[in-house]
Amino acid sequence: MEWHITDAQSLAIIDSEMGEHIFSPAEYELVRRVVFATADFEYKSLIRFSERALQAAAAALAARTTIVVDIQMVQVGILQGIQTTFANPVYCSMDSYSHPQKEKTRVASGMETLAKRYPEGIFVVGQSQTALITLVDLIESEEIRPALIIATPAGFLNVDVAKERLRESLVPNITIDSRKGNAIVAVAIVDGLVDLAWQAYGKL
Repeated sequence: MEWHITDAQSLAIIDSEMGEHIFSPAEYELVRRVVFATADFEYKSLIRFSERALQAAAAALAARTTIVVDIQMVQVGILQGIQTTFANPVYCSMDSYSHPQKEKTRVASGMETLAKRYPEGIFVVGQSQTALITLVDLIESEEIRPALIIATPAGFLNVDVAKERLRESLVPNITIDSRKGNAIVAVAIVDGLVDLAWQAYGKL
Protein backbone atom coordinates (compact mmCIF):
# COMPACT_ATOMS: atom_id res chain seq x y z
CA MET A 1 0.00 0.00 0.00
CA GLU A 2 1.28 3.46 -0.90
CA TRP A 3 1.10 5.85 2.03
CA HIS A 4 0.75 9.65 1.80
CA ILE A 5 1.49 12.35 4.36
CA THR A 6 -2.15 12.57 5.42
CA ASP A 7 -2.19 8.80 5.90
CA ALA A 8 0.86 9.05 8.16
CA GLN A 9 -0.87 11.73 10.20
CA SER A 10 -3.97 9.54 10.50
CA LEU A 11 -1.87 6.58 11.59
CA ALA A 12 -0.21 8.73 14.24
CA ILE A 13 -3.65 9.63 15.60
CA ILE A 14 -4.61 5.96 15.63
CA ASP A 15 -1.43 5.07 17.51
CA SER A 16 -2.07 7.76 20.10
CA GLU A 17 -5.67 6.65 20.66
CA MET A 18 -5.16 2.89 20.47
CA GLY A 19 -3.92 2.63 24.05
CA GLU A 20 -2.57 -0.54 25.62
CA HIS A 21 -2.87 -3.82 23.74
CA ILE A 22 -1.47 -7.33 23.70
CA PHE A 23 -0.90 -7.65 19.96
CA SER A 24 2.44 -8.61 18.48
CA PRO A 25 3.99 -5.93 16.24
CA ALA A 26 2.76 -7.75 13.13
CA GLU A 27 -0.74 -8.23 14.53
CA TYR A 28 -0.85 -4.58 15.55
CA GLU A 29 -0.01 -3.53 11.99
CA LEU A 30 -3.10 -5.37 10.76
CA VAL A 31 -5.32 -3.98 13.51
CA ARG A 32 -4.29 -0.40 12.82
CA ARG A 33 -4.94 -0.92 9.11
CA VAL A 34 -8.47 -2.08 9.87
CA VAL A 35 -9.03 0.92 12.14
CA PHE A 36 -7.57 3.18 9.46
CA ALA A 37 -9.93 1.73 6.83
CA THR A 38 -13.04 1.90 9.02
CA ALA A 39 -12.37 4.67 11.58
CA ASP A 40 -13.78 2.19 14.10
CA PHE A 41 -11.62 1.51 17.16
CA GLU A 42 -13.96 -1.26 18.31
CA TYR A 43 -12.17 -3.59 15.92
CA LYS A 44 -9.24 -3.51 18.34
CA SER A 45 -11.22 -5.84 20.61
CA LEU A 46 -12.88 -7.85 17.84
CA ILE A 47 -10.04 -9.14 15.65
CA ARG A 48 -9.00 -12.71 16.42
CA PHE A 49 -5.79 -14.33 15.17
CA SER A 50 -5.37 -18.08 15.40
CA GLU A 51 -2.01 -19.44 16.48
CA ARG A 52 0.64 -18.87 13.78
CA ALA A 53 -1.92 -17.33 11.42
CA LEU A 54 0.46 -14.58 10.32
CA GLN A 55 3.36 -16.96 9.76
CA ALA A 56 1.14 -19.26 7.70
CA ALA A 57 -0.18 -16.31 5.71
CA ALA A 58 3.30 -15.00 4.90
CA ALA A 59 4.56 -18.42 3.83
CA ALA A 60 1.52 -19.07 1.65
CA LEU A 61 1.72 -15.67 -0.03
CA ALA A 62 5.44 -16.11 -0.69
CA ALA A 63 4.74 -19.53 -2.21
CA ARG A 64 2.30 -17.80 -4.59
CA THR A 65 -0.62 -19.82 -3.26
CA THR A 66 -3.90 -19.23 -5.08
CA ILE A 67 -6.24 -16.76 -3.39
CA VAL A 68 -10.01 -17.29 -3.55
CA VAL A 69 -12.38 -14.46 -2.56
CA ASP A 70 -16.14 -14.34 -2.19
CA ILE A 71 -17.05 -11.12 -4.02
CA GLN A 72 -15.61 -8.79 -6.66
CA MET A 73 -15.18 -5.92 -4.20
CA VAL A 74 -12.58 -7.95 -2.31
CA GLN A 75 -10.91 -9.08 -5.52
CA VAL A 76 -10.58 -5.53 -6.85
CA GLY A 77 -9.42 -4.25 -3.47
CA ILE A 78 -6.49 -6.66 -3.14
CA LEU A 79 -5.40 -7.02 -6.77
CA GLN A 80 -2.98 -4.10 -6.95
CA GLY A 81 -1.07 -5.14 -3.87
CA ILE A 82 -0.90 -8.74 -5.05
CA GLN A 83 0.10 -7.89 -8.61
CA THR A 84 2.97 -5.64 -7.52
CA THR A 85 4.40 -8.20 -5.08
CA PHE A 86 3.98 -11.98 -5.23
CA ALA A 87 1.51 -12.08 -8.14
CA ASN A 88 -0.61 -14.84 -6.64
CA PRO A 89 -3.56 -15.93 -8.79
CA VAL A 90 -6.80 -14.41 -7.44
CA TYR A 91 -10.19 -15.94 -8.25
CA CYS A 92 -13.67 -14.81 -7.25
CA SER A 93 -16.42 -17.26 -6.39
CA MET A 94 -19.01 -15.06 -8.10
CA ASP A 95 -17.22 -15.75 -11.40
CA SER A 96 -17.16 -19.51 -10.86
CA TYR A 97 -20.85 -20.22 -10.55
CA SER A 98 -21.51 -23.08 -12.95
CA HIS A 99 -24.92 -24.63 -12.36
CA PRO A 100 -27.89 -24.01 -10.07
CA GLN A 101 -27.97 -25.64 -6.65
CA LYS A 102 -31.27 -25.12 -4.90
CA GLU A 103 -29.72 -25.42 -1.44
CA LYS A 104 -26.85 -23.00 -2.11
CA THR A 105 -26.51 -19.34 -3.01
CA ARG A 106 -24.57 -18.38 -6.14
CA VAL A 107 -21.56 -17.24 -4.13
CA ALA A 108 -21.57 -20.39 -1.98
CA SER A 109 -21.79 -22.60 -5.06
CA GLY A 110 -18.88 -20.78 -6.67
CA MET A 111 -16.88 -20.98 -3.44
CA GLU A 112 -17.42 -24.74 -3.27
CA THR A 113 -16.25 -25.13 -6.87
CA LEU A 114 -13.08 -23.13 -6.29
CA ALA A 115 -12.37 -24.66 -2.88
CA LYS A 116 -12.38 -28.14 -4.36
CA ARG A 117 -10.16 -26.92 -7.20
CA TYR A 118 -7.71 -25.19 -4.82
CA PRO A 119 -8.11 -27.12 -1.54
CA GLU A 120 -4.94 -25.66 0.00
CA GLY A 121 -5.58 -22.08 -1.09
CA ILE A 122 -5.93 -18.82 0.80
CA PHE A 123 -9.63 -17.96 1.21
CA VAL A 124 -10.96 -14.47 1.90
CA VAL A 125 -14.63 -14.09 2.86
CA GLY A 126 -15.51 -10.43 3.24
CA GLN A 127 -19.28 -10.45 2.87
CA SER A 128 -20.95 -13.82 2.27
CA GLN A 129 -22.08 -15.83 5.28
CA THR A 130 -23.05 -18.72 3.01
CA ALA A 131 -19.58 -18.84 1.46
CA LEU A 132 -18.04 -19.06 4.92
CA ILE A 133 -20.41 -21.83 6.00
CA THR A 134 -19.57 -23.72 2.80
CA LEU A 135 -15.85 -23.51 3.55
CA VAL A 136 -16.31 -24.67 7.14
CA ASP A 137 -18.43 -27.61 5.97
CA LEU A 138 -15.71 -28.63 3.51
CA ILE A 139 -13.02 -28.34 6.21
CA GLU A 140 -15.00 -30.48 8.64
CA SER A 141 -15.59 -33.13 5.98
CA GLU A 142 -11.81 -33.05 5.29
CA GLU A 143 -12.30 -32.18 1.63
CA ILE A 144 -10.08 -29.10 1.85
CA ARG A 145 -7.22 -27.92 4.05
CA PRO A 146 -6.69 -24.20 3.39
CA ALA A 147 -3.43 -22.42 4.05
CA LEU A 148 -5.43 -19.55 5.60
CA ILE A 149 -8.99 -18.27 5.91
CA ILE A 150 -9.83 -14.61 6.52
CA ALA A 151 -13.47 -14.28 7.55
CA THR A 152 -15.02 -10.86 8.15
CA PRO A 153 -18.65 -11.04 6.99
CA ALA A 154 -21.27 -9.14 8.95
CA GLY A 155 -24.47 -10.90 9.85
CA PHE A 156 -27.18 -11.79 12.34
CA LEU A 157 -27.91 -15.45 11.56
CA ASN A 158 -25.34 -18.25 11.94
CA VAL A 159 -22.27 -16.18 11.10
CA ASP A 160 -20.93 -16.28 14.67
CA VAL A 161 -21.47 -20.03 14.74
CA ALA A 162 -19.58 -20.44 11.47
CA LYS A 163 -16.69 -18.32 12.76
CA GLU A 164 -16.53 -20.37 15.96
CA ARG A 165 -16.47 -23.60 13.97
CA LEU A 166 -13.62 -22.15 11.91
CA ARG A 167 -11.67 -21.21 15.05
CA GLU A 168 -12.07 -24.75 16.37
CA SER A 169 -10.53 -26.20 13.21
CA LEU A 170 -6.79 -26.58 12.66
CA VAL A 171 -6.87 -24.11 9.77
CA PRO A 172 -4.98 -20.83 10.36
CA ASN A 173 -7.53 -18.03 10.45
CA ILE A 174 -8.22 -14.36 11.09
CA THR A 175 -11.78 -13.48 12.08
CA ILE A 176 -13.96 -10.73 13.52
CA ASP A 177 -15.60 -11.78 16.77
CA SER A 178 -19.01 -10.15 16.45
CA ARG A 179 -21.84 -9.37 14.05
CA LYS A 180 -19.69 -6.59 12.63
CA GLY A 181 -17.45 -6.81 9.58
CA ASN A 182 -17.43 -6.18 5.84
CA ALA A 183 -15.37 -6.47 2.69
CA ILE A 184 -13.37 -3.35 3.53
CA VAL A 185 -12.08 -5.05 6.67
CA ALA A 186 -11.07 -8.11 4.66
CA VAL A 187 -9.19 -5.99 2.12
CA ALA A 188 -7.35 -4.09 4.86
CA ILE A 189 -6.22 -7.38 6.43
CA VAL A 190 -5.04 -8.84 3.14
CA ASP A 191 -3.16 -5.67 2.19
CA GLY A 192 -1.43 -5.70 5.56
CA LEU A 193 -0.51 -9.36 5.23
CA VAL A 194 0.91 -8.79 1.75
CA ASP A 195 3.08 -5.92 2.96
CA LEU A 196 4.34 -7.92 5.96
CA ALA A 197 5.08 -10.96 3.79
CA TRP A 198 6.86 -8.82 1.19
CA GLN A 199 9.09 -7.34 3.87
CA ALA A 200 10.00 -10.85 5.00
CA TYR A 201 10.23 -12.72 1.68
CA GLY A 202 10.11 -10.23 -1.15
CA LYS A 203 13.84 -9.85 -1.68
CA LEU A 204 14.80 -13.47 -1.11
